[in-house]
Amino acid sequence: MKATPTILLFGKNGQVGWELQRSLAPLGKVVALESRSMELCGDLTDLSGLAATVAAVQPDVIVNAAAHTAVDKAESEPELARTINALAPGVLAEAAQRVGACLVHYSTDYVFDGSGEQPWQETDATAPLNVYGATKLEGEQRIIAACPRHLIFRTSWVYAARGGNFARTMLRLASERERLSVIDDQIGAPTGADLLADVTAHAIRSIAQQPALAGLYHLAASGHTSWHGYARFVVEHARRAGVALKTGIDAIDPVPSSAFPTAARRPHNSRLDTGKLQAAFGLTMPGWQHGVERMLTEIL
Repeated sequence: MKATPTILLFGKNGQVGWELQRSLAPLGKVVALESRSMELCGDLTDLSGLAATVAAVQPDVIVNAAAHTAVDKAESEPELARTINALAPGVLAEAAQRVGACLVHYSTDYVFDGSGEQPWQETDATAPLNVYGATKLEGEQRIIAACPRHLIFRTSWVYAARGGNFARTMLRLASERERLSVIDDQIGAPTGADLLADVTAHAIRSIAQQPALAGLYHLAASGHTSWHGYARFVVEHARRAGVALKTGIDAIDPVPSSAFPTAARRPHNSRLDTGKLQAAFGLTMPGWQHGVERMLTEIL
């Protein structure tokens, strides 16, 4: 990497993109784009525009934090989801290869079928249950085929203090209702956008010095919980902080996924094994509770 590398960031105003603007700033010149950027194309539906932008900027690193993340909506607009989640990453990978850049991209546990109870490893067989997962998997495959210098981070249950998130929804509902019903048969690790961004910056520096570290990694907070456990944690923390809520933690009822039918099937097991990431980059993933507590302190 040059003394002052150029980092081209797509999706600057998303949860992860917003944190990346902070974490990447010390690494070099960050050119941050959103879908409505004017001079350069940040719109992932404009494939030729993306290629032209990479050619114009000549970045050392491309970070793609943009995606079609509306899981249920993807079922009714599969072509749009595929363009954004699969074709666009493929175009960015080809463009990155042409200019000699490293491409960083985010994927999801939804590439798996959610069976079993063991944390998923990078080498496990993929079998997505829905359009979102299928398009994200195709995006991974296109990147791997086109650009050897890549970092793909599969993550899960991403949240941020900025914008809407599960915790805010639970706090709102708990202030309005005396009882809540929350799904207890989907298991994962709530993972902060700030953690994703900080690990990304560390990995970019590491891969500049050790190119062999390129590849696919699982990146999530440690430990696991259900959505029901997550809700109880949020409500308990808020009550300790003095927030007036109608719902007590014992008035949050566990229910199966079938109680809330959705257009897209969700995996039951979203656990991700981060051993490869921690060993490669010398990291220790904090427990999911640590990040959620920080986020709650910020929003309460």
